[in-house]
Amino acid sequence: MTEIAIAYDVPGLKEAMELDARLGQGPELAKVGLELFTAAGPEVVRALRARGRRVFLDLKLHDIPNTVRGAAASAARLGAELLTVHAMGGRAMVTAAVEGAASAGDTHVLGVTVLTSLNGYALPPGFATPFHTGFVVAQLTHMVDDAGGYGVVCSAAELLFVRGFVGREIYAVTPGIRSAGAPAHDQARVATIAQAVEAGSSLLVLGRAITGAPDPAAALERARSERDEAAERRSASAAQP
Repeated sequence: MTEIAIAYDVPGLKEAMELDARLGQGPELAKVGLELFTAAGPEVVRALRARGRRVFLDLKLHDIPNTVRGAAASAARLGAELLTVHAMGGRAMVTAAVEGAASAGDTHVLGVTVLTSLNGYALPPGFATPFHTGFVVAQLTHMVDDAGGYGVVCSAAELLFVRGFVGREIYAVTPGIRSAGAPAHDQARVATIAQAVEAGSSLLVLGRAITGAPDPAAALERARSERDEAAERRSASAAQP
């Protein structure tokens, strides 16, 4: 079953707890990113876990291997279920993150491939542009897999290409997800919930479509239904001869 993570992109601990209360209990993960973690620190992870919420710590670590190893161990001790590192940090860095996380808990390390805010023309002068985002994502996915990573973060638009390149199912987190007809905001490569599910996404990341709604719990329930309907269509299609 494709799961859902909600981006808790709020300014502090108080707002995070208020959002969590408005969403209500459920199996969804709270994605704690740089804005919230910089403001509230490890305490927000502890507080959310104390409320029974699974935590996806989206810090996109990118540093020398030894530093990332220590940071991943700290994330594991906090009890984060998922942790992101930048795949561009290289194989040794990703391996160090996996080793650090394994030394202190059960946190799974994900490699962030190409940010969904970028497109094939987004690199600075001196780099080859336009670049084929699908091919770059696929190459990074292969490296993350080889380094022992649990999966990757990528656009749903590249997922079918990447799965074909790797040759098997992969754990894929897809940000930039919208309900049908919703605005793209600052994302360049977006997909609807249905498109991501049909492409084989493991975890959908939903942000303002839920947190910016007048009733976040109702918006989340609609997203669950949209997800479930797409999953049923995918299963029915797979069952056809």
